[in-house]
Amino acid sequence: MSYYWPLLLIVGSNVCYHIAARSVPGFINPMASLTVTYVVAAIVSLLLFLLTNQGKPLMAEYSNLNWSAFVLGFVIVGLEFGNICMYKAGWNISIGSLVCNISLAVLLIFIGLLIYKETMTLQQFAGIAFCIGGLVLLNMK
Repeated sequence: MSYYWPLLLIVGSNVCYHIAARSVPGFINPMASLTVTYVVAAIVSLLLFLLTNQGKPLMAEYSNLNWSAFVLGFVIVGLEFGNICMYKAGWNISIGSLVCNISLAVLLIFIGLLIYKETMTLQQFAGIAFCIGGLVLLNMK
């Protein structure tokens, strides 16, 4: 179960995320909504840190940070803003997320191969071809 619970958490959180992103009122500035989102996220993160810190002070943990935490901050704002704008532009919740996630998966395959030296099987390459074919079919009008 320790292998699968993160996947369940991600899938469940993503379902709630897309429902919430799709429900942001069209008349509100997305950045106003994201400000509240990140205040709530900061509070939840702090509370979870306090519950799971194993006696380490928060400032000591901050001293161990590298560039990734800062880049994630910028990237997450881009993700949130992009998703809200995608839904405001009229994408269906059933298609917009699928197109983004398949596109992301295909790009990450190449990043995994080129940067992280991961390997792939013929079966996995066939899966990529089906994903790309699916993207084409999803976007045909």
